[in-house]
Amino acid sequence: MDWNNIQNFSSNIVFAILLFTMIIYWISLFFFNWTSGLSKVGRFSAIIANLLLFFILCSRWIVAGYFPLSNLYESLLFLTWTLLTIYLYIEYKTKSKLIGSVLIPVALLINGFANLTLSPEMQKSSPLVPALQSNWLMMHVSMMMLSYATLIMGSLLCILFLVISKYQDVDLNLIDDSSLPLYNVLIEYYETKMVQTSEEVSEIGKLKLLHSLDNWSYRIIGLGFPFLTIGIIAGGVWANEAWGSYWSWDPKETWALITWIVFATYLHSRITKGWEGKKTAVLGSLGFFVIWVCYLGVNFLGKGLHSYGWLS
Repeated sequence: MDWNNIQNFSSNIVFAILLFTMIIYWISLFFFNWTSGLSKVGRFSAIIANLLLFFILCSRWIVAGYFPLSNLYESLLFLTWTLLTIYLYIEYKTKSKLIGSVLIPVALLINGFANLTLSPEMQKSSPLVPALQSNWLMMHVSMMMLSYATLIMGSLLCILFLVISKYQDVDLNLIDDSSLPLYNVLIEYYETKMVQTSEEVSEIGKLKLLHSLDNWSYRIIGLGFPFLTIGIIAGGVWANEAWGSYWSWDPKETWALITWIVFATYLHSRITKGWEGKKTAVLGSLGFFVIWVCYLGVNFLGKGLHSYGWLS
């Protein structure tokens, strides 16, 4: 049994499912009409894609004998799986389809890049190079990938906040926290546009949506930042074990530090300065681009101590 072919075929099925799911979400968003039947189909499709990704990762782990995060292809699959898992949880909690309309295309692009851009040789499992033959592989890389997924999700919500608010200052203090249980109803109302007779009610729904996006972006980034911190620390310990130095100012290490500073600034401004809304959304949006430079950008240069695990 050729497991590589089975895994690649399953990954292609995931791509097709995500494409189908994205079309459903976008049709519902464009026509402002999301029926309960379409909702179930979209959510079920995303769950199937998530389970298939989980199967691919587990099978690679069993067949290869090491945690499947040793190369670019495996990390892209793990990132897609983590993003889908977070999205399914948030949709379950908020009942909002708007988030899926934004996140599913990102997951589709990541999966498409893994399947359609990387060569078959780069998609195959291969023996670990000496530097990767360490128990720190799972700790360091899994924490970094979890942080990337959660921070990307939180940053996307920040970008969505800026788009919906049209980059204008919004006074979120006008929203009474006691009305938080009404978020789902008002968000659904704002997305479906079922009632358009009252401009005032529509504006309240918009404020509720922005408040919810601001709140969820803060919570998700707050979750991802500890993952990033643990991942960087674990990487330093691993680097000392493998290369005899905790920090070498490698391009990947430098951009990981920049990413940490950006999101540390985001959390600091919210916790100590009381910032919210547009100001923190700008910081979070900046973090989205910094993450991608850290994750993929520096590796395309083919330089540094981390290039062996990605592109050369």
